[in-house]
Amino acid sequence: MVEQRTVDDAEIDRVFHALADATRRDIVRRTLVAEQSVSDLAAGYAMSFAAVSKHVAVLAEARLVHKRAEGRTRLVRADPAGLERAQRLLRSYEDLWRSRIDRLDALLAEEPRDPVSDG
Repeated sequence: MVEQRTVDDAEIDRVFHALADATRRDIVRRTLVAEQSVSDLAAGYAMSFAAVSKHVAVLAEARLVHKRAEGRTRLVRADPAGLERAQRLLRSYEDLWRSRIDRLDALLAEEPRDPVSDG
């Protein structure tokens, strides 16, 4: 039997916080293509190595990327499982709102309409 793990509010907050920043979304995009060092990532932005490293730490805390050491180099790669979790979270919100809109449409379809009087 496959265990379905419930996502708690703190984990949801970490994922959405991590993805709320354009630089972090770009880091995820770049590391989906290929594993990259933090130095290589930092070279692509007008910010310090330390700032990029902090962005990577936020993504790692949200489990959207993995960071590993290879000698003195820190390599980063996107975590497909973490991205799938984020996609499932978004899909659950989409499903919630679609069902609400469908119920509203059904209610509106049931309401009798008043005839327009001409005069």
